[in-house]
Amino acid sequence: MSELSHILLVEDNKDDYEATLRSLKKNHFINPVHWCKSGSDALDYLHGRGAYKGTTSRPDLILLDLNMPGIDGRQVLMEIKSHKELKSIPVVILTTSADAKDVEQCYAIGASTYIQKPVSFEGLTEAIHTMKDYWFNIAILPSSESRFA
Repeated sequence: MSELSHILLVEDNKDDYEATLRSLKKNHFINPVHWCKSGSDALDYLHGRGAYKGTTSRPDLILLDLNMPGIDGRQVLMEIKSHKELKSIPVVILTTSADAKDVEQCYAIGASTYIQKPVSFEGLTEAIHTMKDYWFNIAILPSSESRFA
């Protein structure tokens, strides 16, 4: 891709958001990151409505927390994977839950990867390093043109 790929981070906890952002920076992640603080905010962003009306930028990768009040990550994932223009965006579940039911459900809905958030900052930094290497150095992400064709 000629432009820097960007990610959408959907996380309701400010501390977890800041730790994830610090981990991205520590891993020299220079790509733009947009933060949505809730499931409903993420859906507005993805559909270009509400505060995001007229926004055409789509993320190349979504990091999605599961356990959020209101519209949770499972519901966001279902919406993304059932929408023609969004379903090709890879969604990485980044959550504290290691519940087998959550893992199975997310993969069944269409999650690309499921990562349990490590407890320590060092563990999170290592997980982000591995994720960054895979999604931005190894995997080929769908282009904007193919997503909306």
